[in-house]
Amino acid sequence: MPDFLLVLFLFNLSLFLLHEMDAIRRSEWKLFIVLKDMKDDKAYRYFTWIHLPMYMIILSLLFSSYQTITFWVLDIFFIIHTVLHFFFEKHPRNEFKNGFSRLLIYPMGIISLIHLIFLIIQSDPLFTSVFYWYIV
Repeated sequence: MPDFLLVLFLFNLSLFLLHEMDAIRRSEWKLFIVLKDMKDDKAYRYFTWIHLPMYMIILSLLFSSYQTITFWVLDIFFIIHTVLHFFFEKHPRNEFKNGFSRLLIYPMGIISLIHLIFLIIQSDPLFTSVFYWYIV
């Protein structure tokens, strides 16, 4: 699927990776129940290292026969992730209250929704034919 959907997904995944870099800078671990009471240095190390297996799993599945399922799972995750950030907007430990962080977070949910819609359209022949005839 080296087409528009793949490029759209990779752009969105790139936003997620940038957000995770921003999350380290902004001490996102302070929002997590398990990590919030740890000393910053220790929590930072745990938070950072947990991303290694997460990235390995994502990249491995993305370039496997499970690519479409990976798209679905990550799109849904990105939508939920965006909604959680919205609900945590007023949390006193939330340091993502700036334009740069929001520019990384909120488009992820919107792009994921668009990507999911296109996945549905592409996977269903009825949608594909209706979509094709509508455009032509």
